[in-house]
Amino acid sequence: MVRNWLIKILLLPISILYGIGVSLNNLLHRYKLLKSISFSLPVISVGNLTVGGSGKSPHVEYLIKLLQPHISVGVISRGYGRKSKGFQWVNVRDRSSHTGDEPLQIKRKNPEIPIAVSESRSFGIPKMVGKFPQLQTLIMDDGFQHREVNPFLNILLTEYSSPYFSDFLLPVGRLREWPSGSKRADAIVVTKCPADLSEQDAEQFKEKLKPGPGQKVFFSYLKYGQAYFLFNPRQKLVDKPGGEAILLTGIANPKPLIEHLNDRVDRLHSLEFPDHHDYSAYDLGQLKKTYDQLEMKVRFVVTTEKDAVRLEPHARFLNDNKIYVFVQPVEVAFHQFGFPTFDDYIKNKLLEFKA
Repeated sequence: MVRNWLIKILLLPISILYGIGVSLNNLLHRYKLLKSISFSLPVISVGNLTVGGSGKSPHVEYLIKLLQPHISVGVISRGYGRKSKGFQWVNVRDRSSHTGDEPLQIKRKNPEIPIAVSESRSFGIPKMVGKFPQLQTLIMDDGFQHREVNPFLNILLTEYSSPYFSDFLLPVGRLREWPSGSKRADAIVVTKCPADLSEQDAEQFKEKLKPGPGQKVFFSYLKYGQAYFLFNPRQKLVDKPGGEAILLTGIANPKPLIEHLNDRVDRLHSLEFPDHHDYSAYDLGQLKKTYDQLEMKVRFVVTTEKDAVRLEPHARFLNDNKIYVFVQPVEVAFHQFGFPTFDDYIKNKLLEFKA
């Protein structure tokens, strides 16, 4: 504990310098000395103040599910962790190394909508609209710090258990900018809340957020679906299989999933890697070693949808070694505290858009 505090004290000057740089960039955009581009269709930005872990992908998928039955929707992302450069269309048969894991995951679940990755969203958005002029809304994944685009609707996510107001700038903490950056948000979504969160607890949390005039605050929670076999999605894992399981993750915060699985298996082992980790042959060797040491007759591996696309290059190894991997799907739902609901808020805002 003392050592951790000493390290944070040593890193503090770097965090301050980083914060000054971020503040300068935001100031230049605020006074229009750096250009932010608006577009002729509504762009909905979904982002956060921290490095990973707030649940952007499930919320992007929620917006797709909400809007796609009514209007034509597309998604643009940076494609974090990909080895390709520049603008790329995302196809269902791509590898995560080409597109990034999250855009590929979203495309596989929504093959009918156009999805692209581009370091510069201001460059990528016109290319998407040029090829798909029927697009009526674009969702910009992880766009809160991408100031060269001026979104019509700015949605900021923050974790219930790790809110931005209790964090600090990189590298001391996990913040990509000062907490005051939250003022740019039109709506704040508090994610990964307890499913049984009371309205009173929500109001107390909202007071700590100190939302600005006009800012709406919503509360969401995770809903886990039925896990399915990595190489045959029709083959499902029973809800409470018991036995011994390995949770294999390369995500920012596996804790909610660990809590979910602890109630469903007799013994759980967690192999945790950094967010967006590119699994190597050595990593798979470590997985096999741990798997072979499992003692119970019922044994299997559970991983996330995001990790699943990164495990695909190792399909032969997993099959040859009879390592049974199941994918745990997840989606979000919203607590219905007051009016408007999140769904109504989004729909009403889009009706206000004027090109």
